[in-house]
Amino acid sequence: MVYEGIVYRPPSEAYSLIIQITVGCSHNRCSFCSMYKEKQFRIRSVKEIFEDLYEAREIYSRVNKIFLADGDALVIEKDILKKILLKIKELFPECKRIGIYAAPRDILNKSEEDLIELKSTGLSIVYMGIESGNDSILNEIHKGVTSKEIVEAGQKVKKSGIKLSVTLISGIGGKNKIKENAVESAKVINLINPDYIGILTLMVEKGTEIYKKVQKDEFELLSPKENMIEMKELIENINVKEECVFRSNHASNYASIGGTLPYDKRKMLSIIDDILEGKYGYKAENLRRL
Repeated sequence: MVYEGIVYRPPSEAYSLIIQITVGCSHNRCSFCSMYKEKQFRIRSVKEIFEDLYEAREIYSRVNKIFLADGDALVIEKDILKKILLKIKELFPECKRIGIYAAPRDILNKSEEDLIELKSTGLSIVYMGIESGNDSILNEIHKGVTSKEIVEAGQKVKKSGIKLSVTLISGIGGKNKIKENAVESAKVINLINPDYIGILTLMVEKGTEIYKKVQKDEFELLSPKENMIEMKELIENINVKEECVFRSNHASNYASIGGTLPYDKRKMLSIIDDILEGKYGYKAENLRRL
């Protein structure tokens, strides 16, 4: 199988077969992200993708999950995605889940009927980066969409029946927008009611625009305690009506918080209070990873 550059996947896809159907990210302008800066975006040919699938079938006797990379693979037009999904179904009948990264714009560019078709062909879960629900922050990080558009994209996935996992970035608004980031992000979550929420904590990578701002004292990073205060504010303001799994167990996080909303809200807030009171420590800076 051929992989171009570093290939990233969600934590929950750790044991999945990864098939790179696009290379890089078609947007690739987010101020905090360095993951795809060394790649020239392109969509791999169906021939290349099928060759990888055939080779994987020869190597692995059983594949339970498949993840379609790179950064926003849902950008591929529906009919081509259907061909890929049908080939997976043909070659890996035992596969129980197929996941894909999607930017909000990719979802908006597809109709609800398109997504329903993709679900019926085997697409099980979409991973969408929200980053923040605050429009000022979204503009500053060059996300390319507004909070309203993010909500529209998320609701469209939910209506299609495809599972939706979203990510938020703690600290992405800096010290000046702790409350705004938390409260506005919670509003977006409440309107979408995703199946899964993953919290990452901002890590500043060399070469990114946000790194340059930090070096010029134009952006103030949150301390571990301030990140925890922001997460508490976020959870306090999340009021989903349907079950939603909440996780902050990413390698970038200073502390791991998890539960199922709305049932475990009080328990999670209690754990955060204990952390803020010093009953538990924070992960050392040198142990954090993207």
